[in-house]
Amino acid sequence: MENTQISPAAELPDWAQRAVNLADPRIGAETVACSDDFFASMSRMLQPQAAVFVPGKYDDNGKWMDGWESRRKRGPGHDWCVVKLGRPGRIAGFDIDTSFFTGNYPPAASIDGCPEGSDPSTAGSWKTLLGSTPLAGNSHHLLATSASGETYSHVRLNIFPDGGVARLRVYGAPSPSTVSAGPDGLVDLVALVHGGRTVAWNDVHFGVCTNLLLPGRGINMGEGWETRRRREPGHDWCILALGVPGRVRRIEVDTAHFKGNYPDHCSLQAAYLPDVTDAALVAQSPSWKILLPEVKLSADAIHHFQKECQDLGAITHVRFNIHPDGGVSRLRLWGEPE
Repeated sequence: MENTQISPAAELPDWAQRAVNLADPRIGAETVACSDDFFASMSRMLQPQAAVFVPGKYDDNGKWMDGWESRRKRGPGHDWCVVKLGRPGRIAGFDIDTSFFTGNYPPAASIDGCPEGSDPSTAGSWKTLLGSTPLAGNSHHLLATSASGETYSHVRLNIFPDGGVARLRVYGAPSPSTVSAGPDGLVDLVALVHGGRTVAWNDVHFGVCTNLLLPGRGINMGEGWETRRRREPGHDWCILALGVPGRVRRIEVDTAHFKGNYPDHCSLQAAYLPDVTDAALVAQSPSWKILLPEVKLSADAIHHFQKECQDLGAITHVRFNIHPDGGVSRLRLWGEPE
């Protein structure tokens, strides 16, 4: 729509860059209840796309806003919204994004969590993950939590006393779900839903590596890992930890929507290192064994590599190399769990 404004991306701290947004509807997250969403539906708050503002757009209840917005509270209490996470997980922190909410943002917010296996409808199940914290209008609020390593299935955003939040991101590490196999009996060992995660990378200028592990195909270039244009020798890379250690039998590299900017070639290295720290993995990774020799890629296509895939036995980590730079939407490592 004409004159639509798009919120700038947050500058993510290290703990968020290495985490997964557990409140992403693409992995099954949903808003399940709220005290009030008169002005803007609670479901908008979880959309993976950046918030937008459309001047002059109104609906029957007032100005259309891209996020969750409650009516003006005229009595005691505060508004709240419960989110069922897409995957239970350990929570590192949050982004409470008030983009485009200026005279109608909440002055403060807090967040509670419901541990996995507890009943979110029971008041005693909830634990404080983030105490009452001041908010500003039209801003990203990147807030780490000091919560223990407990696994949570739901969060509750409390806003004091009312107002609007454009987006809520819940950054953490997903717990592996029940492992599901494809039609050929193989499992995507690195899938986010199976506990796959990003360990390290050399560049994420246009898109984060975690996007490689999301379910389904990307809907646009923003849903992939994309590096800047390389102007010096070398190539770009990222290191991924498999959620399910195992033997890789088939590899998929999907360059969906990357047409003038896909990598010319790619390769994979791998190792079985279940007890090595992330920092040590980065130092060791250039010497890992070859899982996939350097292979040619093409634009906007799913590439299948089976004969080229080397049998290295069980592995726990891969280093995904793209030559020299560019964007990839998804990486699938189909194999047999250890």
